[in-house]
Formats: sequence, structure tokens, C-alpha cells
Amino acid sequence: MTATEPPSHWKISTEEPAVTGEYAGDTTTELAIVGGGFTGLSAALHAAQAGMACHVLEAQAIGYGGSGRNVGLVNAGLWLPPQVCRARLGEETGARLVQMLGEAPNIVFNLIERHQMRCEATRKGTIHAARSPGHMADLSARAEEWQRLGAPVTLLSRDEAIARIGTPAVHGGLYDARAGTINPLGYARGLARAARAAGAEISTGTPVVALDRDADHWRLQTPSGTLCARHVLLCTNAYTDALWPGLRQCFSPIRYFQLVSAPMGAQAAHILPGGEGMWDTGTIMFSLRRDAKGCICVGSMGSVIGGASGLSHRWATRQMRRLFPELGQVRFETAWHGRIAMTPDHLPRIYRLAENLYAPIGYNGRGIGPGTVFGAALAASLTGGGPDALPLPATTPQKVRAGTLKSMAFEAAFTANQIYRSL
Repeated sequence: MTATEPPSHWKISTEEPAVTGEYAGDTTTELAIVGGGFTGLSAALHAAQAGMACHVLEAQAIGYGGSGRNVGLVNAGLWLPPQVCRARLGEETGARLVQMLGEAPNIVFNLIERHQMRCEATRKGTIHAARSPGHMADLSARAEEWQRLGAPVTLLSRDEAIARIGTPAVHGGLYDARAGTINPLGYARGLARAARAAGAEISTGTPVVALDRDADHWRLQTPSGTLCARHVLLCTNAYTDALWPGLRQCFSPIRYFQLVSAPMGAQAAHILPGGEGMWDTGTIMFSLRRDAKGCICVGSMGSVIGGASGLSHRWATRQMRRLFPELGQVRFETAWHGRIAMTPDHLPRIYRLAENLYAPIGYNGRGIGPGTVFGAALAASLTGGGPDALPLPATTPQKVRAGTLKSMAFEAAFTANQIYRSL
């Protein structure tokens, strides 16, 4: 089967070569991993380094799903403030998750450095920008709690945020020095290269079409043969299909779209001049960053609608005119969207589907850090660490009530937002 690459700007700009491999068929391994994104590849790398035989089966190309369509912001923590995580999970579990994900950027950037991944890694922080004056209260509470935990975060005044972002259309912000930006597809490919070098096997263009139990092993059926494994991780997140009944009903998939300009050089040097990435506090979020070549990347929740002169391109042009009128007409060259797995409480899950079968899921738009951490933690758990190595206790699946209707309602709202902001 021919493996399809993700349809994003990152495929064009990455310098990290693709990692491919054909499945020979009818083999065995200790750990089978379904999905070649951040979580699955991190699990493969760390399991292989611990001496466990493992095999990644990816239906398309490495990073085809959310990992190759990501914005590329390497943030600490989750969308939720630390105090909310603890309130929803309990003090002990919540504090553990906050601590582990607070360290996520360190883990990601250390992996990039150790394995010399060519993914445009820039650790200059990120800015959570206030879309309105009223949103500063939430950012202030986040800053206070992260500072109490010892994190290097700074609450920015309006003038400070304007200077760092380059537009007067913000009302302050929260700067996190732990964070940064990467080419997400380059990072996924780098993880795959490192995992293979550590001894993991990787097969691309190899969908798993059936999964069943055979005595003390699992049988993963592919068009090229069967893989038998003692342990299985389903690391497909928002791109989960019908392989395990009911799993894709455990989250609400929503889309996030992005458009990238041609390189703008000195003309746009005043936009995020410190090299940070940015997202805002809007209910329908807006993101902004530059890449290593000086291209401007803007994004928001929803799908790409229309072609080069369609709704999404008009939306992007209008946003740039609103934020940076001095640039004049900005030409966008690439547009794409990906899927995010949203859970009702905005917290991730590790589901125990059956004996030796687990599915980490629901990063709620924070794929890079949590995906890397959860993959490494699952590998540690399976190679001797046990349940104590996990950032969250493994639980049984819970379906989202009316999840399909929620996704449809979200998509309608996101489309309406594009229309409104394109006027």
C-alpha cells in the first residue's frame, strides 16, 4: 500500500527525511504499536531503549495524522490551568499530571538535541494572548498558579504583549519560557529515526484491519500479514477508526485549520520578533507563528473551506489585515486541516481496553508535549515501571454522549466564525 504524507506545509519545509518500511508479514514482537505519531513513536523509542522488542504499524506515512498537521507549539501543561486539573482529578493525581506535563517541553527539546532531529526547534517560549481586557483575569490566575509551582512564566501587560507580538489587537498575555516551536512533522520523523536506531521496527502503509485475542497474545491483521504481540498500544488519538469497537465514540473530533504564507523576510520581522509562538484566549482559538524561513502561519478551529480564493483564504487575509495592516495583501500558499480529540472535561485518558491492550487518547489540542510524555510513560510502565509510571491511572472507556452531534455543532459554529470574520 502506498503511504500518503500529511497535506501540510511541514511536509514541504522539513529537512528530516521520511522514515518508511514495508511489513514483511506474519511475525511476532513483544509490543505492537498502532499509529506512527508522537505518542506511538515516543513509546517505541523508549521501549526499544529499555530492551523491549516493538513494532510500529502506521496506516499511512509517519506523522500522517495530527502529528504532521500540528501548529508546532511545544507547550507545558494542558489547556486547563493547573488548579483546575487538580480539582477535577484530585490533588494527588492532578498534581502528578501537572508536574509531568510541566516538564514536557524539557523532554521534547532534550530528545531533539540528543538525536539531532532536524525540526526547526526554537525554544523562545510561547505567548497566550488576551483577546479582550476581561480575559486577563484568567491569564493572571494561571500565571499566579504556575509561578507558585516554580514555573518561569510572566504576565505581560498590554504594552509588553504588543511589543512581543507586533500588533495592538491584544490586551496582554502570559509568556511561558519553558515552551517553544518546532516543525511537527520533522519531530515525528526524528522520533521514528531514533526509534528505529534503538531497535524498533517501523512499517508504513500498513493499516491494521482486525485485532483479536489468541491465547496470551494479540493478533493484528494487516493486508500484508499478521503481527502477534503480547502488548498492544492503540496510539491513533483523533484518527481512531473502527478497529476497536466504541473507542472513537470516547471523544468528540473537531478540526483545526491552518494557512501558511510565502516567506516574508524583513517585511514581517516585527511579528513575534523574539521567535515565540502565540495563541489567544478566544473561545474559537486563533494561533500565529513564524517558521524558520520567515513564513507566517495562522490557524483556527474548523476546516479549510474553498480553494485559493475560498472562504478560509479570505478569513486568513482578513485576520492579517486586522492584526498587521502595514503588511498589505498577504499571499497564502498552503492550507490544510487536521483533527483534535476533545474530551468533555478537557483531560486526556489512558484507557485499558482489555488485558495488555491500552489506548492513550484525548489530548485536546496539546499533542506534542502530552503525546511524547504519555508514550514514554506507557513504555516505562510496560518495561518494569508498572502503573506508577503512568501520568494518569488507566480506566475503562466512557463514551461521549451525543458526541457526533457535538462535533457537527462545533463545525457549524467554526464555519460561522470564518464567515463572520471574513466580512
